[in-house]
Amino acid sequence: MDPTPQFPSRQQLLSASSTWVAVLLNVVPGLGTGYIYQRRWRAYWITSAAAAGWFALGAAQAADIDPELMADVVARNQLVGLAGFLVLALVTAIEAGVAVRRSRA
Repeated sequence: MDPTPQFPSRQQLLSASSTWVAVLLNVVPGLGTGYIYQRRWRAYWITSAAAAGWFALGAAQAADIDPELMADVVARNQLVGLAGFLVLALVTAIEAGVAVRRSRA
């Protein structure tokens, strides 16, 4: 009897994950949580860095804006920020679904 435990490979973990759960977890929070479910740490950290960078860029742009004098600019910046996070969520959701499908082929 072999005393060393047998762990599943990355391919086995990915192909055993549910496609709809991975996609849903990437869409709803929008921060790559589906990658944690799939145990894809590099993709998760890349997504987290992209989200943090997008947030920092928005914060830097909002630093010089007076919300009372430039309410239209504030509203536009908020819409651009939201759109960026939605695009990030959609791209990561599609990529997570494609990765599961590719691993099962």
